[in-house]
Amino acid sequence: MNAKAIAKRFMVGVILAGLGLGVAAGENVYLKHVHGLAYSQDGKRLFIPSHDGLAIYNDDQWSKAPGPEHDYMGFTGTRNHFYSSGHPAEGSGLVNPFGLIKSADGGRTWQKLGLEGESDFHLLAAGFQTNAIYVYNTERNSRMRRPGLHRTLNDGFSWQPLKAAGLRGEWNSIAVHPSAADVVAVGTDAGLYLSHDGGQRFKPVASGQRVMAVFFDLDGRHLWYGTYAGAAQLYRTQIQGGDAQRIQLPPLAEDAVAYVAQNPVTRSEFAIATFQRDVYLTRDGGTSWKQVARRGKTL
Repeated sequence: MNAKAIAKRFMVGVILAGLGLGVAAGENVYLKHVHGLAYSQDGKRLFIPSHDGLAIYNDDQWSKAPGPEHDYMGFTGTRNHFYSSGHPAEGSGLVNPFGLIKSADGGRTWQKLGLEGESDFHLLAAGFQTNAIYVYNTERNSRMRRPGLHRTLNDGFSWQPLKAAGLRGEWNSIAVHPSAADVVAVGTDAGLYLSHDGGQRFKPVASGQRVMAVFFDLDGRHLWYGTYAGAAQLYRTQIQGGDAQRIQLPPLAEDAVAYVAQNPVTRSEFAIATFQRDVYLTRDGGTSWKQVARRGKTL
């Protein structure tokens, strides 16, 4: 079962100014979908893009980010920016789809980086320190002559097509090393794959597993990946090889980990979001978990 099938099965230069009032802290916030996961630069807020804008979890309180309720896709965070794709909110007057956009103020405003009206990147990832961006495009566009893996090292000014040789299976997830722009990982229905040459060639890290989520630890030495084979599993493994450490998950009934995020300040703190829109936090590297959303209902 590929990522789309699992999601279905589990129900799941120009500034785009955000001027709305949003939802105040303590008011009801509902996650219609979950399309990414990222912490703020100061580590105090967890951002979750949904079908109708950005939800924020901060100090046991939920709120909505100010501004139009855009449908963000491929949402990813770096040290100083959020990058995303997706679709504009109804009535915003903006061109659909977004292509590639960037925010430097926590999602309040967004800058267009290209491919507006052409591409919606569901698989998009960026390096935490490098801002190296990798995307998987399903159709050609004015900057990408063929479908497949591409990257930009200059915020979309130029794009490089990548061979992605050695990859097997349908793509489910992608992650970029925090400090090495040439190191990228891809999770597919056939396993976890790693490239050290900018996505030209991949080698298997974990074969024969349906890898739904992948995330580079900010220590730059480990990969986290989530699998599904009748039950969800979460692992942490060294990039240079070795046995994978299984992370004890909270009970997930017919569900799987879709996204993993790490607090950049308190690095023992992680968040996971599932295909059924459950969200959990751990402050001890996965020994214990606190649930903060259940089936999209925030707690």
